[in-house]
Amino acid sequence: MLVSMGIPIKPLTALELRWWSLKKRVQHHYSANMKISTRFLLMLFVALGLIFISVHQPGHFFGMEFEVRVINGFSNNSSLPLVIWCISQQDGDMGGRALQEGDDYGWRLKTNIWGNSHYLCTMKWDAKRRSFDAFKVPRDSQRCAPLNRCSWLVKEDGFYFSSDEVNWKKDFSWY
Repeated sequence: MLVSMGIPIKPLTALELRWWSLKKRVQHHYSANMKISTRFLLMLFVALGLIFISVHQPGHFFGMEFEVRVINGFSNNSSLPLVIWCISQQDGDMGGRALQEGDDYGWRLKTNIWGNSHYLCTMKWDAKRRSFDAFKVPRDSQRCAPLNRCSWLVKEDGFYFSSDEVNWKKDFSWY
């Protein structure tokens, strides 16, 4: 009998040594395979999630394209233009335009992956001034469908919205 630090140690038999060695190999093999299978499953779920998102909601994953158009719908303002100035987080200051009767100002945009694309425009005509959201993802991603067109007709009594430029609905007044 062996003694280590005052504790008697019983020598292992050949069968016990073989069992102990086999047990260690199995534990090591199982642990290594468990790490590999956990990584594989994680990668599989991420890949399936990306495929699901890209197939079922491609616009949110890759970004959807929209056309925004603002039209001067005043009946008689040939001497005084409608001034529009727009900004966005994506494009920054888009500059100003003076729109005569019937003129329009438009742009194309692609929504970002976070779904927070936002275009703010300020309109000025004579003493009237009004800022409005020309495009905002939570509000417009569905109502501008199926043509992905958001059109605004600005008139003396307010701002009209249409997704097809045929059916106009008053969205809000100047004040």
